[in-house]
Amino acid sequence: MAEGLRAYLLIAAMWIRSTMTYRASFAMTTFGNFAATALDFVVIMLMFSHVEVLGGYTLPEIAFLYGTAATAFGLADLVMGSMERLGRRVRDGTLDTLLVRPVPVLAQVAADRFALRRLGRIIQGLLVLGYALAVLDIEWTPLRVLTMPLMVVSGAVIFASFFVAGAAFQFWAQDAAEVQNSFTYGGTTLLEYPPTVFAKDLVRGVTFVLPLAFVNWLPALYVLGRPYPLDVPEWAAFLPPVVAAGCCGLAGLAWRVGLRSYRSTGS
Repeated sequence: MAEGLRAYLLIAAMWIRSTMTYRASFAMTTFGNFAATALDFVVIMLMFSHVEVLGGYTLPEIAFLYGTAATAFGLADLVMGSMERLGRRVRDGTLDTLLVRPVPVLAQVAADRFALRRLGRIIQGLLVLGYALAVLDIEWTPLRVLTMPLMVVSGAVIFASFFVAGAAFQFWAQDAAEVQNSFTYGGTTLLEYPPTVFAKDLVRGVTFVLPLAFVNWLPALYVLGRPYPLDVPEWAAFLPPVVAAGCCGLAGLAWRVGLRSYRSTGS
């Protein structure tokens, strides 16, 4: 693991140096990334220009859900977002060049073309979260304060696990980037809205099958003092670190199985 982390940091640093060679371009692409993601919250604000509550939640409460989900996903996207390119490497055979290097393949794929411009999404999510925290009247307790960083970090780890598991699936599918995106980008969009606006079967699915609810719904509703629609016990709000560790283990297993099944393109 230490070797893989060192390799990841070295490769990422190389791409950062390359990016900062053209600083004006970096600034514009980062701002573009920020503006594009900000449009998602603009849509929510437009909704509230016509209604006062959505699914029983006010704008600041939804901003809290939005900010936590966007920040967690932004961190995962920054660190592991390049995993979605694996299918392309499998198809054109360039993955073979990574296999012959004395460096863990996962670290090489994750750090490939490290895009610092993705900071725009994180900044935008933090700004929305800051607005929510400034407006909401939350009764802060030590547990609620502790829940905030655990929620964001654990959510980022869960999303990162989805990136790795989705990439592992591409060893067989070879062209499944959009399937992966439906669980990562699509999952983020889902979590930006309260669970009360979705059918209960969907909420059950992202709680007990794909644990997206542990990214922010369960801990965020605890911080907000809101009940969970499935009557899940309150202590479940403190399970995101456990769920994140489990997701990491399963994603790592899927990656190892996928990598061992790889037989090159045959070209």
